[in-house]
Amino acid sequence: MRRFLVISIPIVTIVLFVLIMLSDIVLKNSFYTDDNIPVSIDSVRKEIEENNWEEANSKTLQLTTAWNKVVKRVQFSAEKDEINGFDKNLARLKGAIAAKDKSDAFMELNEAYEHWVNLGK
Repeated sequence: MRRFLVISIPIVTIVLFVLIMLSDIVLKNSFYTDDNIPVSIDSVRKEIEENNWEEANSKTLQLTTAWNKVVKRVQFSAEKDEINGFDKNLARLKGAIAAKDKSDAFMELNEAYEHWVNLGK
């Protein structure tokens, strides 16, 4: 029995850690209606295209809320650079929307989407 435990506990622990580290592909997916990042990015993009800056600001806050929910799930399995990059893009996006700068807002949205895509790779 002791030999079984000495062998099985390290193996189970390693398998558990590997599963946690590979879980970002599953955990980044939307589990609720308010944490769907690609849909939120598209809704912000549509508002910016139509020059609805107040609505774009509102949608950006919803995107930030959705990101805060998702990042709690993937923080142990995703790369820190991708998480920090997405955070920086959201901060710059808020600034671009406050300045009503369409080109900067689109650049930040596209870069944030790329960080989102790369989060599970």
